[in-house]
Amino acid sequence: MKTPYKHQAIPIHELKWEELIPLIGMTQAAVARFDGILHAMVNPDLLLSPLTTQEAVFSSRIEGTRASLEDVLRYDAAPRKDAERVDDIMEVQNYRKAMMDAVGWLKQSNVTVDVICRIHRVLMAGVRGENKHPGTIRQTQNYIGYHGTSIDQAIFIPPAPEDLPAAMKDLEGFMATTHRDTIVQTAMAHAQFELLHPFLDGNGRVGRILIPLLLFSKGLIARPTFYISEYFEEHRQAYCGGLDAISEKGAWQGWVKFFLQAVVYQAELNSRRAEAILSLYNSMKDEINSITRSQYAIQTLDTLFNLPFVSAPEFLKRSGIPRRTAFRILDDLQRGRILRVLEKGTGRRPAVLTFARLVEIAEQTKFERNA
Repeated sequence: MKTPYKHQAIPIHELKWEELIPLIGMTQAAVARFDGILHAMVNPDLLLSPLTTQEAVFSSRIEGTRASLEDVLRYDAAPRKDAERVDDIMEVQNYRKAMMDAVGWLKQSNVTVDVICRIHRVLMAGVRGENKHPGTIRQTQNYIGYHGTSIDQAIFIPPAPEDLPAAMKDLEGFMATTHRDTIVQTAMAHAQFELLHPFLDGNGRVGRILIPLLLFSKGLIARPTFYISEYFEEHRQAYCGGLDAISEKGAWQGWVKFFLQAVVYQAELNSRRAEAILSLYNSMKDEINSITRSQYAIQTLDTLFNLPFVSAPEFLKRSGIPRRTAFRILDDLQRGRILRVLEKGTGRRPAVLTFARLVEIAEQTKFERNA
């Protein structure tokens, strides 16, 4: 049987910083560029809403869910209990809510053990794992292994439960302290959280939520909208292998390098997506105003960016536009080819329309450098 991971202080002062300096420079520049775009947005939470959902999809997918961005956005447009993959969709929705709730908590607090437990409670509400003491640091031993195997065949065994209170307090102190580089600090805090595995379920998702929250709480980004789970999901073997190497060999240096490379790649991709979304928003102001000739053009635009798959009932609820006007606007937008029918209405089930231009940006992985 594997030996449980032995908690030790995070060795940030033992890193070979001279090897990391070139990568640190690249990460700082890439994140600063992304943050500059956030500052240019009047409402980044609204404009980047599809990217927030995409982050939740990728992070949840690492844990085995199969819901796609389209599945989640369809459900947002027309929620129904018999939707395909509804259980997976609920996990993604909880991830989004946990992230948004955490922003409010961080206005009064650092990233503490209490905040982490609150995040976990929201994340696990009404989904698989809800019976595994959400929001409570585990008091029994857990382990990572293939489905159906016992702890004797475990791939990884976290620390014993009696060691967790001190270990989590140490992690809290590490996150609160100002270190030489915030992104390196975030890399090591994320890894340590995953290795402590303090909850009976949901540890991976909580640990990935901590990444943008730490960057935000340390003032590196204006909003916690830095998304990295896409890179981790695409490089899952290297991601998991890096964490394993820490537990087996204390290989923190390699993990930090991997994390910094992930940040550089994802920051550049996030920046291009954010620029494309901002450009689309600005161009759509005139287009929607011209098509609808309505005093509600901006409300319409904001609703579509928050709900790129939309049904008439959800559009009415989210926009606050009077019913008759709202239906006319939706008809105008279809005729103007801003919206197209994704799913025809049947009986009491409303039609689902899609603002395809926005969804395409959220799903795009390659952009022209000067686009």
